[in-house]
Parts: sequence; structure tokens; C-alpha cells
Amino acid sequence: MTTTLTKPSADAAPEPPHRARGMKAARAGGQLHAGPVAYLILAVFSIVSLFPLAWTAIAASRDNNRLAESPPPFWFGANLFKNLDIAWNDANLGEAFFNTTFVAGVSAVTVVFLSTIAGFAFAKLRFRGRGALMLLVIGTMMVPPQLSVIPLYMMVAKLDWTDQLQAVIFPSLVSAFGVFFMRQYLLQALPDEIIEAARVDGASSWRVVWHVVFPAARPAMAVLGMLVFVQTWNDFLWPFLVLTQTGNPTVQVAVAGLGRGYTPDQSLIMAGALLGTLPLLLVFAIFGKQIVGGIMQGAVKG
Repeated sequence: MTTTLTKPSADAAPEPPHRARGMKAARAGGQLHAGPVAYLILAVFSIVSLFPLAWTAIAASRDNNRLAESPPPFWFGANLFKNLDIAWNDANLGEAFFNTTFVAGVSAVTVVFLSTIAGFAFAKLRFRGRGALMLLVIGTMMVPPQLSVIPLYMMVAKLDWTDQLQAVIFPSLVSAFGVFFMRQYLLQALPDEIIEAARVDGASSWRVVWHVVFPAARPAMAVLGMLVFVQTWNDFLWPFLVLTQTGNPTVQVAVAGLGRGYTPDQSLIMAGALLGTLPLLLVFAIFGKQIVGGIMQGAVKG
């Protein structure tokens, strides 16, 4: 039996240059470039996502009478810095920023620390009732947080913690979502062989957690810390119930007191909302690249 090999015809049309380069880059493991359609879609989604922030800044730069006109303004006015100054002083935002940063920072650190330890226990340790306890943790995520407001407020009032920051800090020290998130990550990112090797070398449980679990979970810890920080910073209902604007306000409580009157001053409210958003944008601008890089690094290692 003979096999006939045919050579490609010289008259056959060659591959287009851009397609040939793309196929060559794909075969070589190189980076593929997006086409114009992908850039167009990204541009549309970026504009839609940035529009609320842009409108907040535009409204903060106008006065209340101009915002009530139709059509509303679509460009910046001359009152931005004036409204920002009034909002900063009227709402006592300096103290509110300090309180919110402290509350969000403590909550983020404790949630990440406790969730990583609990997630490691649920993911890698074998003990009786592990599955039932994990189902119980997940079940708490199904309960609406509004149902716990009344009993939690009764406890805070009994401890005489009203209008004090610990009333906001202590209910947020542990997160069921954080435990579940870290468990799912450590199931894939932390091989059992590494833990067994550390045990063979004589490492104690705490040393395994400190030198093995924490380094392996660093990307997920960064993401969880960012999520908890943002959630705590934006929390309004519970701080509004236990704190006052004149006592120890958080940013959301302080902004809620802006522009009060028979006719709410929308420009001042928008100025306060803009001031309350700027720290989060700054955090994302500084640490966003490191967090995304950590996620990709953890994905490759997993």
C-alpha cells in the first residue's frame, strides 16, 4: 500500500498577514490582540460605568436651582470647590473619614484573619461535624441582615454601646461569606502534600498556618480584604441606627445629614457623595493592579 503525499499548490491563496501573525502568536504562546469590536464594546461599557460618577461630579459643581431645571446640566459648573467645602464642614466629614477608615480597616483585618483560619480548617482538616458546620455557616448567608437588626440593637443598647464605634465594629468581625470564600480557594490552591511535608518537618499547627497557609492564600486574602473594606465603607443601615451625626459618625451617616430642609439641597448631597467616593477610588487606583496580579498568580499556581 502506497501513500501519496501532495504538496500545497503554488497558486493557493496565502493566509492574510494579520491572521498568519495571530496563528503564529497563538502557536508560540504569545499574547493575542483584541480587535476593533472588542475595543468598541469595552468603550461602551466603560462610558456606562463611569456615567454615575461623572454625573455626581457635575451635580456637585452646580447649584440646586440649576439642577431643578429641565433639561439638567451635562457639564461642570463653577461651584464644585465651594460645595465641597460646605459639605466637608457641615457634615463633619473629617471625623467621619477617620471613623470610617478605622472601622473598615479593623473589620477587613479581622475578617481576613479569622476567615483564612476557619477556611483552612474546613478545607484541609478532618474533624467530626465538619460538613454540618459548613452547612450552618452557609445557611447564615441565606438570612436577610434586616432580620437581625432588632436583636442586635437590643444587645448594643444593653451594653451601652450606642453612638460608639464598637457598636459598628463588633458585628462585622466575622463573615460567613469570608469563611466560604477562603475555604473554596484553599481547596484548590493549597495541596495536601505541602501540609504533610510541613507536619513531617515537625511544624506545629500554628506554624503551618503562618508559614504555609497564609502565603498560599495571600491573593485571596487581598481580594477578601478589599471586598470587606468597601462593604464596610458603604454600609449605611446599621451605622445609621446606632450612630449619630454629632457623635461618632461614619461617612454614610454624615452624608445622610447633608442638604436637609424643606427643599433638599441636591448639590450639597452630591458633593458629600463625591467626597465619600474619592477614598475608594484612590484605594483601587493604588492597589488594584497588585490585587489583580495576585489573583492571576494564584490562578496559575492553582
